[in-house]
Amino acid sequence: MSVLIKYAKPGSLGTVFNVQVLWRLNSTSAETAKKDEEEFRVLDLFKKRDKQKKRSARRTDIQPDRADRMATDQNWGNVWPGPKSFHPSSVPLPLRQGYVPKGQAPPGKKANAELIKIPNFLHLTPPAIKTQCEAIKQFCTEWPKALNSEESIENYYPLEVITSDYCHASPSIRNPLSRIVNLRVKLSTLNLDKHARDKFLRLVGDRYDEKTDLVTFIADRCPMRKQNLDYANYLLTACYHESWSVEDWEREKSEEDMEYYDWDNNASKRSLIDWYMKCNGEEASLTDEEYKSFDISKVPNADAYKEAVSSLMNDGESDATLKKYGAAVRKLLGLPDKGAA
Repeated sequence: MSVLIKYAKPGSLGTVFNVQVLWRLNSTSAETAKKDEEEFRVLDLFKKRDKQKKRSARRTDIQPDRADRMATDQNWGNVWPGPKSFHPSSVPLPLRQGYVPKGQAPPGKKANAELIKIPNFLHLTPPAIKTQCEAIKQFCTEWPKALNSEESIENYYPLEVITSDYCHASPSIRNPLSRIVNLRVKLSTLNLDKHARDKFLRLVGDRYDEKTDLVTFIADRCPMRKQNLDYANYLLTACYHESWSVEDWEREKSEEDMEYYDWDNNASKRSLIDWYMKCNGEEASLTDEEYKSFDISKVPNADAYKEAVSSLMNDGESDATLKKYGAAVRKLLGLPDKGAA
C-alpha cells in the first residue's frame, strides 16, 4: 500500500502538477497469497508413499509352566512351606473346582476363582508334618510312664474338656460353634458322701448320665472359648461345694419328706431283719440305730432283695421291676423260680 500527496496550482481547478510518494507499505501476506495463486499445483492422483521398513516381530522363548517342570522327588515343604492362597503354577496336580451343568467337567486350576476363595492345607502334608514334629521334639518332654493305659489316664486326669475347630469358606476364619466347650467328669471320681452325692445329682439334673457315670457341662453363652471354659469350671466347682453344704431344714427332714426311697431307713429292712432273726431262733429287740447299722450281708440273697425293692419304689411298677422283685423274693425265701418244674 502507497501514500500519495497531490499538489495543485492556485487558480487552476483539478490540475495536478506534482505527485510525491512519501512511503510504501508492503504486505507480506498479500504477496504470499498472490504467489500461491500464480503457482500451478499439479494434481497427484497416485501419491507415492515412502517405503517404511517392516518391523520384524521378535520371537521370545516361552518357558513351560512351572508345574510341568517340577521333579517328582522334590521337597514339597520348600515349595509350599506355609498357608497361602492357591497358585496354579506351584501345584503339579490336575485340580478342578466349580459348578458346571451336568455332563461337563469342572473348570481347571488356572484362572479358577473358586480355588482361590477357600483355604487350603497343601502345606500340611505327612512329610511336612513329620519334619515339623522332629523340629519341635527338642522342646517337648517325655510321656509319663505311669500313663500307659486309659484307666491310668482317667485316674490321674478325670476331667475331660472337648472343643471343636472348624475350617470353612467364609470372609472370617472364625466359626461361632468353636466357642462351645464340653466339660465331662465321672461322678465316682468326686469325693462325695451319700448326702453330697444326692444333692449334687439334684443340682446337675439331666446333665448326669447314669449309664456312663459322666457329668457333662456345656458352656456356650460367652463369645470366647476361654470364657466358656472358665464358666464351665465355675459351674463344676459351685455344684461340688454346694452339695457339701447342709442347711438347717435338711436336718429336720423325715422319711416322709425324702425325694427317693431309702431301703436302709424304711420298714422293709426291719421286716427282713426280724424275719431272719426269728428263723434263727433269736429275739428281734434292736434299736433304730442298730437296725440302720445292721449288716445285711449276713442274710443270704438280701442284697438282691434290697436292689429289687428300691428299683420298684423309685422307678415305679413295670413288667421289668415286678419280675425282678418276684425273682428276688423267691431266692430270699428259698423257693424255686417261677415256671420251673
